Amino acid sequence: MFIDWLSCYQDFEIDLPIVSKTGSIRVDFETGETSFPKQHSFSHPGSFSTSILIEVKHRRIYMKGNPSRYNRLDNVFGFTTFDQCVAVYNQILKSLGLPSFTKNTQIRLAEVTTKSGKPKIVRFGNGMVITEVHVTENINVGQGCTDAYLKALAMLPYRHSQPRLHANGKTVDWLSKLGNARELYPKVYEKANELKLHALPTVKRRFGVDSPEYKYISDLITYCEENGVVRFEQKFRSPFIKKYDLHLYGLNDLANYSEIHNQFLSIDDKLQVSAMDLQTISQTLLEKKICDTTRAANTTAFYAYNWMNGQTFDFSKSQVKTHRARLRSIGIDIAKPCNLLIFSPVIVKEVTEISKSKTVPPSFYKHPNHLSLVA
Repeated sequence: MFIDWLSCYQDFEIDLPIVSKTGSIRVDFETGETSFPKQHSFSHPGSFSTSILIEVKHRRIYMKGNPSRYNRLDNVFGFTTFDQCVAVYNQILKSLGLPSFTKNTQIRLAEVTTKSGKPKIVRFGNGMVITEVHVTENINVGQGCTDAYLKALAMLPYRHSQPRLHANGKTVDWLSKLGNARELYPKVYEKANELKLHALPTVKRRFGVDSPEYKYISDLITYCEENGVVRFEQKFRSPFIKKYDLHLYGLNDLANYSEIHNQFLSIDDKLQVSAMDLQTISQTLLEKKICDTTRAANTTAFYAYNWMNGQTFDFSKSQVKTHRARLRSIGIDIAKPCNLLIFSPVIVKEVTEISKSKTVPPSFYKHPNHLSLVA
């Protein structure tokens, strides 16, 4: 697994120089006194339309962005340690004449009052504080199998959150019953599609279709399609990081996130996902000899279509019981609510099981050159 995003800050013992092009000063018109200049946040640009957001507040520096993507055409594979990510950030800070982020070497405990009014003991350090981390991993599910795989995942709950299949069928994420993801935001998406939507148009616009950069991204998309690459991503947000005391850089590493990450990767352990050769409900009922006539098969199929449109049935009636029994024989239960996002009016004729495997970088892949910054 590797890091796809890092938000952090650190307090320093000196007043920091002005590095932003814009800012503001508060003036007291009665006394003429002015406040310390407030610098606006700004994006520090890198090559290939990448950037890192920086904000300097008096003696505190905030940074957030994707260090694995910075100065690169893609981030299909990225940094596997916090040290590598911080090395990229520190290189930027050095270029701006700002002090570098450091690891925490001293810890002090302090009692604070929560919003609910309850006292709480909090650990403070003397180095960088992590506020958000995105952890990702690429998995191969086989060529042509990504849609079926994502659709199947959309039937599985995760950590008390409910799955949601996006309209294009290329992403599944999990949200709470309230529709949010305050502490942890998990999602799985097709990587080739994401590269087509974002990386390829940018490279085409900047370098043209005959450029080596365009060919590289095109080859990478082909590689992801041929292997059926899906990306598992979890966004560990500030409430989660604080809750599990993972905020002090140097005292925790990526291994502290591995247990939850592995739980996410194994969400499909009990799921048999398949590439499908499809046929209609009524045809299946006839071929499996569940119905003797086309009329009977069409009548039973009509119950399934009504069920998909939200109709409920009186299961005390014998004819309803008959049609339910027929449909259950082919995997459709009209006694349960239908979720149209994850159900299609089709039946599996032939099944090919998907074999999962970790994605290995292709021979032509350009790894981050920032890795040389950290031994």
